[in-house]
Amino acid sequence: MTKMVDISDKEASPRMAKAKGELKLKKNTISAIKENNIKKGDVLNTAKTSAILAVKNTPNLIPLCHPIPINSVDVSLDLGEDIIVCECTVSAHYTTGVEMESLVGVSVALLTIWDMVKYLEKDEHGQYPTTNIGKIRVISKQKL
Repeated sequence: MTKMVDISDKEASPRMAKAKGELKLKKNTISAIKENNIKKGDVLNTAKTSAILAVKNTPNLIPLCHPIPINSVDVSLDLGEDIIVCECTVSAHYTTGVEMESLVGVSVALLTIWDMVKYLEKDEHGQYPTTNIGKIRVISKQKL
């Protein structure tokens, strides 16, 4: 039997979770992002906005997640030579944590970037031999 966990007896408290993930791209793709020379537009701001929307919609994406009143979302994107590292910090004052929200934020931000640059990442066969998303994980969580 599948059911949502009952959190009605839990006391609300400040919660915070930070997740992190990476997107490996070609060096020339990273250069194009830095130069804001991507056909679909501003990759970094679009990715940040998509992460925030994803955080707010986590219970619509993951069936048994509780809808949580989110207080804040902070998304950072760090561009390396051939990688983008995304961190998403989510806070709320509620009866359950925000780990899933931070993980979903990172995941959707990285997927958004991939979607916006995929034309630069494809090989001659339309495949993505070097592009990959990985190391998505919770790096900290707090119940204050």
